[in-house]
Amino acid sequence: MFKRSNGILLHISSLPGEYGIGDFGKEAYNFVDFLERSGVNYWQILPLGITGYGDSPYQSFSAFAGNPYFIDLDELLQEGFLTEEEVGGENLNKNPEKVDYLHLYEGKLALLRKAYERGKEPLKSALEEYYQENFSWLQEFALYMAIKKAHGEKSWLEWDKEYRNWRSREVRTFVASHQEEIFFWIFTQYYFDRHWHRLKTYANDKGIEIIGDLPIYVSEDSADVWKNPELFRLDENLKPITVAGCPPDAFSSTGQLWGNPIYDWERMKDIGYQWWIKRIAHSFKLYDVLRIDHFRGFEAYWEVPYGEDTATFGEWTKGPGIELFEAIKEELGDLRIIAEDLGYLTPEVEELIRDSGYPGMKVLQFAFDPREESDYLPHNYNKNSVVYTGTHDNHTVRGWTENIPGEELDFAKKYLKLDEVEGCPWGMIRGAWSSVSNIAVAPMQDFLELGDEARMNIPSTLGDNWDWRMEKHQLIEDLARRIDDLNKTYGR
Repeated sequence: MFKRSNGILLHISSLPGEYGIGDFGKEAYNFVDFLERSGVNYWQILPLGITGYGDSPYQSFSAFAGNPYFIDLDELLQEGFLTEEEVGGENLNKNPEKVDYLHLYEGKLALLRKAYERGKEPLKSALEEYYQENFSWLQEFALYMAIKKAHGEKSWLEWDKEYRNWRSREVRTFVASHQEEIFFWIFTQYYFDRHWHRLKTYANDKGIEIIGDLPIYVSEDSADVWKNPELFRLDENLKPITVAGCPPDAFSSTGQLWGNPIYDWERMKDIGYQWWIKRIAHSFKLYDVLRIDHFRGFEAYWEVPYGEDTATFGEWTKGPGIELFEAIKEELGDLRIIAEDLGYLTPEVEELIRDSGYPGMKVLQFAFDPREESDYLPHNYNKNSVVYTGTHDNHTVRGWTENIPGEELDFAKKYLKLDEVEGCPWGMIRGAWSSVSNIAVAPMQDFLELGDEARMNIPSTLGDNWDWRMEKHQLIEDLARRIDDLNKTYGR
């Protein structure tokens, strides 16, 4: 299903640009042109969902809605829905190297509201048509965000009781009296969809496909849980009974407490996994290939009692297994999916991955413990895999070399023939590209040889994550030629 190929991992938010965050504007098209000149097959991104608490793209207000921060303001300027003075007055680009989410939340959403006020009449029929075409998920999202605003942006569990039930008379009354706010959120999705698909088509026409990312869980503060409480393990007060995380590991001695509600997999099975089928189908409208995060959670997942401060005191509980993916395949056919199978792997997890047929992931940074033979060493790979120098949760390669024990670095240098002339980041990239894995991917930070100042995320921490941005001057022609030469050398 996958031929020998290569990719670069760079989230939309990390693109350069004038408006405080990477977006679907001209710099995204410039990056696609750079990928084409570099001979790159895949552009891998992180989830495109609208971000909530902690600014993480893995914690979204909706499993279906897109992030309005990525809307191209230049088009709204060209259409006359915004003025240069208004955009300049928000000073969105305070620091071209970092995303300032608070400033963005206050500034860009204010601009989008102004654009909506000017655009709602000219776009009235287009917005209504878009709403009807996407009603199955857009209704609940737009309504959720409108009620959320009326409650001071609080999570739905803190709303007035009558609004926690989406079928209530009060909610129906709210719909009738708050059409303006509801249609503002429809407006954001209309433009998100329009701008993203234009960019994706541009990339596809140049032979570049998009690898998207699907979080296994949804956020507690989301339209999904509010609209479908019966699909999650909630108590009589609609609070989660247990929440998701992962046990103590190399990333954290107390595990990772994600806090997401746990699915009621028996109920999911009773309805033929239709919610999941709908979610996967929607994802393949956005992406060409889909990476499913925390794939091992479908075999067994780590659940922690609600209210715990860490993920230490949890337990493994069986998930739906291959049955879910058989249901997805039966309805949607063969799909190009990558299984993020990192973490604690049991024979049962390995069996699930084999049965699915999906390629798993190999991360070079995990390979070089000299005390044991690692499955992440390239000589142990099989073709049906995707190799990464590191992921969004890892150090950059340069940061990794500065933080690992000396004997681990010595082993990596010996194994990959790393030296100062080539540099460790490019030596690691070469190690990935020369492997038998069908796909080799490296974060853009590694091609740029950046240190941990460019790290995307430190698991189990809040603050200073998800905010790194590339600068425009870093996309030089020498770099494109070097990447293209690497791809040709290793048949990618």
